[in-house]
Amino acid sequence: MSELIIIGDRVLIEPQDGEQQTDSGLYLPATVTEKEKVGSGRIARIGPGHLMPNPDYTEGEPVVNPGEAVRYLPLQAQIGDFAFYLRKESIEIKYQDKNYVILPHSAILALVRSEGEDLLKDIEDLLDEEMDAGRS
Repeated sequence: MSELIIIGDRVLIEPQDGEQQTDSGLYLPATVTEKEKVGSGRIARIGPGHLMPNPDYTEGEPVVNPGEAVRYLPLQAQIGDFAFYLRKESIEIKYQDKNYVILPHSAILALVRSEGEDLLKDIEDLLDEEMDAGRS
């Protein structure tokens, strides 16, 4: 999916599909859950952020200040976060035989993020595996 580029303040989410079980144990078919106002899913990609002018840029002397005319304010959402979003703001797409939704960052209601320690542990485990593979 490296060739898919998300533009601006948009977010690509892999929605949570299929049947869901209620607290009482009933299974709701996907057709029922699609009618809900709030959707949820895992963030797969994010855009560069909110577009804003670069105060350091001047058009008069490009040799002195070769900076870009615009900057991006990063998004709060990160890849791997679990998001709750407004369905009416989302656009459904299919890419490489998978269903996704694209929506503006402002349509995200809440994020669930794993603790940083868990992520660091996963990275450390991966590095240990690579070092072990390199020794053999």
